[in-house]
Amino acid sequence: MARIARRAAATSSLGLGAAAVALAAVLAVERFPRGLAVLAGLLVALAAGWTALRTEGLRRALAAGLTVAAIAGAVLALVLLGSVFVDLLVVALAAGAVLCARAAFCLRVELPAAPRPRRPVLFFNPRSGGGKATRWHLEEEARARGIEPVELGPGRDLRELVEEALASGADGLAMAGGDGSQAIVAEIAAARGLPYACVPAGTRNHFALDLGVDRDDVVGALDAFVAGGERRVDLATVNGRVFVNNVSIGLYANAVQRPAYRDAKLRTLVAMAPEQLGAGGGTALRWHGPGGEDGHDAVALLVSNNAYRLGMGLGLGTRPRLDSGVLGVTSATVAAEGRHGVDLSRWCCRDFEIEADGPVAAGIDGEAAMLRPPIHFAALPGALRVRIARGHPGASPSAEVPATLRGTAVALGRLALGADGVGTAGPGAGETERIRRAEHPDGHLRGRAARGPHPR
Repeated sequence: MARIARRAAATSSLGLGAAAVALAAVLAVERFPRGLAVLAGLLVALAAGWTALRTEGLRRALAAGLTVAAIAGAVLALVLLGSVFVDLLVVALAAGAVLCARAAFCLRVELPAAPRPRRPVLFFNPRSGGGKATRWHLEEEARARGIEPVELGPGRDLRELVEEALASGADGLAMAGGDGSQAIVAEIAAARGLPYACVPAGTRNHFALDLGVDRDDVVGALDAFVAGGERRVDLATVNGRVFVNNVSIGLYANAVQRPAYRDAKLRTLVAMAPEQLGAGGGTALRWHGPGGEDGHDAVALLVSNNAYRLGMGLGLGTRPRLDSGVLGVTSATVAAEGRHGVDLSRWCCRDFEIEADGPVAAGIDGEAAMLRPPIHFAALPGALRVRIARGHPGASPSAEVPATLRGTAVALGRLALGADGVGTAGPGAGETERIRRAEHPDGHLRGRAARGPHPR
């Protein structure tokens, strides 16, 4: 049934999009040159709308805003041109095409069934995410499902609580809190070979999103230990410390170190940007790039557990896969003289090392830390047994969304024709195979993604 629905959505998206463009083109010719404004607004709305459906965070919000603005501009042009009914039909067709495309790429994976743990334990932070655990009555909901709840309170060390539960016979570990707490519980679960469940009770819940956990269904995530499916995903380490998302060094990492960051994230970043992006503002780091060349003078470095799909912003995307067994590395350096913004270099590898002259400020899964060089990163392929509730997607929202508008149209065409598995895995459309072909005999995956455009 789901396959039929996705095929219908893809067919509808292509049909509505083609009809909208064709009708807008006819109207543009008939009303030349004023009709071109409607066509331009439509094309901008379509492109921005597709960008919004395949990205997250600030980039999605900006793309969605541009979509609304483009549609509003087209509507205004229609009112000025007259014959509003026919022209509004063009706008409606375009909006329908974007909505249908989003539905077509809404992937749900049937994960292999797994036995229910005899004594699962849920660790929850009542303060995380603005008090989500309390608001959703997670303690009571866990008990109703036969899951023992353990509250993380002031002065109580999470790692010690987990070890105590294991000593008492716990055979399944779940965490309801931020990604830093998720990493601690996931590390212990992986070391013991126990199943783990991620309950999205944090603020952003990036790990839950890329795992395929429905972030809007906090209570439903508990069903992972009732009748859930299981998959294996990767973890990663930095100087032996496990992380589930990423380690940032540079602009964002330095902002995390500041006391004002927690209460004013954007303002803190904006205030720091001039000193970091100015001459000599890069962090004093040294590393080897994807081709073995020396790297240095980075404004920011992002090392992630599997590769993000990124544009010009660090950490704004999602990871199509969490089981490719590699680290994703993104280096941002100040653009060459005469250009604006930053240059991005991206590659994948199984381990990565950074040299520096002293301790380096870092953000590990969003938490402030200081790392002593050499800073060594390593991928841990298939280290974690993850349980996911049957009612949740079970895959990243970008698992089948190509990275380009052209690729999106091709993927929709394949879905409409009944093809399965049209998605792309890894860094982005067209990048995965290029990186695989660049695999070296020493086992390190090396490759470079094309640099994005520079803001003007």
